[in-house]
Amino acid sequence: MKYRYIIIIMTALLLTGCSEAAKDITERNYIKPPEFPTETELRRLPITETAKKETKAEACELQTTGQGGFESTNASLVIKAPKEAIPEEASEVTYTVYRVKQGDMIGLLAESFGITQDTIISVNNIKQSRLLQIGQYLRIPNMTGIIYSVKKDGETIQTIADSYEVSVERCALVNSLQADTELKAGASIFVPNAEMDWVTRQEINGDLFVKPLRSKFWFSSYFGWRDSPFTGERSYHNGIDMAAPTGTNIYAALYGKVTTAGWSDIYGNYVIVTHHSGYKSLYGHMSSISVKTGQVVTTNTLLGKVGSTGKSTGPHLHFTVYKNDIAVNPANLWK
Repeated sequence: MKYRYIIIIMTALLLTGCSEAAKDITERNYIKPPEFPTETELRRLPITETAKKETKAEACELQTTGQGGFESTNASLVIKAPKEAIPEEASEVTYTVYRVKQGDMIGLLAESFGITQDTIISVNNIKQSRLLQIGQYLRIPNMTGIIYSVKKDGETIQTIADSYEVSVERCALVNSLQADTELKAGASIFVPNAEMDWVTRQEINGDLFVKPLRSKFWFSSYFGWRDSPFTGERSYHNGIDMAAPTGTNIYAALYGKVTTAGWSDIYGNYVIVTHHSGYKSLYGHMSSISVKTGQVVTTNTLLGKVGSTGKSTGPHLHFTVYKNDIAVNPANLWK
């Protein structure tokens, strides 16, 4: 206890300039003077000369009274807090497994795990985000990015990273490859911080097209197998039929260019619009056509009116979407 008081007194004396008194106490009590750690900084607040003298006098008084502690509103001892460690980016991709539960959506899961929706969609090869199933298992990586499948022999980390505008060095590190290593077609790599192109994202989320009818209608026939309304036999229906009164306005479902506007014995008056990324849309059984071949259209462009021309049992719009000339279900692609 005795030495504790002595150390406190001596510290105060050193701080206030009473070096002689401190030296005397040290010699009489065989104590090593206290050493401050390198991270300790003494900071004195601006004070008047009178205050300096009073502070010094109070400190010196401690030498004779033996009172512990050093209090002054005019000076303070500040110890620097250690700098917060900046987390290093992971050098390899690791995964955890998550089981989907009721109420889960890809956007909420991405936010919860601190990654992007693109990451979850790409890593798990999700084709339709609306079809996420309770009980389904998802792989969750420890970093944001997407899986890239090499399209042709000779691609490198350098060319892939450049195309996605991400760090070549980090991409090479994560995949344990050299930036100039030539890759084989079909190989898969993880591209950190990369994003999907917006078309792919819209396709998967079902937000690429808008419905071509804006007023009241009902679905009279869906995409896929059905009993033919003409023969009663099972047949494959390559679009969606949207029943509405004759004369109802029909709009383009996506920006594009009219590549066909004419007549077909099956579709009657019909229009085909060619879009980006291999997409086309067909609008059939129209009572009239309002556009011409070669015309650029938007989702606000009137293509024509609902009718019952061609092979039809009543007024409706037959709507088909093609991806690379293969019919796909429009219901998976529209808002």
